[in-house]
Amino acid sequence: MRDIIVAKFGGSSLADSKQFEKVKNIIEDNKNRKFIVPSAPGKRNKEDQKITDLLYLCHAHVQQNISFDYLFQIISDRYLELARELNVDVDIKSHLQIIKKNISEGASADYTASRGEYLNGLILAKYLNYEFIDPAEIICFKENGAFNEEKTQMEVSKRLETIERGVIPGFYGAMPNGEIKTFSRGGSDVTGAIIARGAGADIYENWTDVSGFLMADPRIVEDPKNISEISYRELRELSYMGATVLHEDAIFPVRKAGIPINIKNTNRPEDKGTLIVNDLDPISYSKTITGIAGKKDFAVITIEKNMMNAEQGYCRKVLSILEDNNVSFEHMPSGVDTVSLVIAQSQLNSKLDRILKEIELKCCPDSIEVHPHMAQIAVVGRGMSRTIGISAKIFMALAKENINVRMISQGSSEINIIIGVEDNDFERAIKSIYNVFN
Repeated sequence: MRDIIVAKFGGSSLADSKQFEKVKNIIEDNKNRKFIVPSAPGKRNKEDQKITDLLYLCHAHVQQNISFDYLFQIISDRYLELARELNVDVDIKSHLQIIKKNISEGASADYTASRGEYLNGLILAKYLNYEFIDPAEIICFKENGAFNEEKTQMEVSKRLETIERGVIPGFYGAMPNGEIKTFSRGGSDVTGAIIARGAGADIYENWTDVSGFLMADPRIVEDPKNISEISYRELRELSYMGATVLHEDAIFPVRKAGIPINIKNTNRPEDKGTLIVNDLDPISYSKTITGIAGKKDFAVITIEKNMMNAEQGYCRKVLSILEDNNVSFEHMPSGVDTVSLVIAQSQLNSKLDRILKEIELKCCPDSIEVHPHMAQIAVVGRGMSRTIGISAKIFMALAKENINVRMISQGSSEINIIIGVEDNDFERAIKSIYNVFN
């Protein structure tokens, strides 16, 4: 049996030669870190630019028949400096010449952007003395551009079975004809999860510049506590409400295989980080809530009609109106004679009047009210369903701060409570809920 850790390192972890040295020390600290997934170099400072952004700019310049020589020189200097400072025997100059030629001759945006990870992977593989594996050979997309999960799983498993240690760049794979195809931005997280599943890893480590997830947004709550352990479902709930550290799609390959994810900090490797575990695993943490997250700028359309519950298909008619106007809803709390639709304000900007008229015409409500400038706050935790008084604590904390609760919704799984408040009360509400549990 092979004890395997797959470790993905983000752009900030590989931004310069000093960061490369930290990464090497981390990898050598545990011999089970056998497959490494690098991103392209990120920013070295606030004024710096990410390599992937520069590559996209190069492609845009070619599309507009503008010279991209200056931009590509910045990219070249960055990689040549990395190779020189790390003293690795890689002919980066030749690779850069080929890439520049291909871009100038009209290579796709996907090919162009993917070269950031490709070059970083070549350098890191030599630096670690690991085998370089081009993901274009093992990560497969279908002819329509959709990810080919079944074929990829087969190709990755077959290839990695014969390799002791390897570096597989993130972010891209290939179409059936060999053309490079990328995942969406942040897709190196997805690659890492795919490799972890294909390698049958015991754990998937995702190394970044933060020590895991925090219980609340540090821009709102001063020095919030770290979340030591979280389930996939809790992560999905918090990520959906804006608490993002990990690319959301990266959850699914490892979730299916039951592989835990550990979010770790390259600059503070001694920190435990956040462990993301299977939903069925027993709760090993005592907190009754796991985290708090939220988003602003929603509108709530509240429809009231006497005996609504007795009228078959009423909500279907309401939702069909939204569908006809290409508008989706976030939540739909309801009562016997009322139903409320929580919708992102951005979706309603030019459509609200038309939607309201159609509801009046097709649904004949007794009244319709629109409450703009609303925020949603999600309080999430698997322990909530087994703990008496959680809701009381939340609403007492809000009452103490004179914050009016405009909406309440709880999922059937009872791992989250969604609270609607005015946009102006959003930050105070987050702080008051956090403080009552800490």
